[in-house]
Amino acid sequence: MAGTWTLEQTLRHDRLIVAIGIATVVAFSWGYLLAGAGIDMSMADMPMDPEPWSLAQAGLMFAMWWVMMVAMMVPSAAPTILLFTAIKRRQATTDSPVISSWLFLAGYLVIWAGFSLVAVFVQWGLDQAGLLSGMMASTSHLLAGIILLTAGLYQLTPIKRACLRYCQSPILFLARYWQRDAMGALRMGFRHGGYCVGCCWFLMALLFVAGVMNLAWVAAVAIYVAIEKLMPRSEWLSRAAGVALIAAGVLLLAFGATAFASL
Repeated sequence: MAGTWTLEQTLRHDRLIVAIGIATVVAFSWGYLLAGAGIDMSMADMPMDPEPWSLAQAGLMFAMWWVMMVAMMVPSAAPTILLFTAIKRRQATTDSPVISSWLFLAGYLVIWAGFSLVAVFVQWGLDQAGLLSGMMASTSHLLAGIILLTAGLYQLTPIKRACLRYCQSPILFLARYWQRDAMGALRMGFRHGGYCVGCCWFLMALLFVAGVMNLAWVAAVAIYVAIEKLMPRSEWLSRAAGVALIAAGVLLLAFGATAFASL
């Protein structure tokens, strides 16, 4: 009896350490974004001509995107990471549950770093084409309409449903892809990050519609992602969001600048 009680206390302790660590990472990420992510926000609303990017500017944009992905995506991944921690402790292996959990999270974040790198290249291309404002929002109703329409269509695809399934069910993911030892934890993080990118990458593209630095828009997308991934049987929500995005995209493409100005 005493041994069982000690195990349960340790189990809760491990999860508490990991939970506090996750909360701290997310809090610092949102703090960095609220502080402007190193960008001069006083210039955000001013019209700007396309200029070549310096290496330092590209690095700043990458940091902004990656920190933004941490702030938006890690909260919805927390249940899987915490369940992983609990199972790791119950296995009573020589691997530290806390260290293994951080390796899992590291793998997850490396995948989102890859996504952030792609996002920076896309942003650079749009910026050089003169299609982004100082807030990094689309200045073209055609581009905004296409993003909305394609994001909505992606919400209805089998790929979206398959990826969402593993994001919604930590038990299903861990049962199917469990691997032993520390490197196994890292590889599991890679895989889970891959499913999350597959589930949400087009939702992240929506940031170009209202502005990558529009934190209200960023928070709205993050809240939607969390609800979609954490609410049981939320397939109907994905379909409803898809239909709404398609309708918004069609509206922009059909009525052009008039509809765009009303957003």
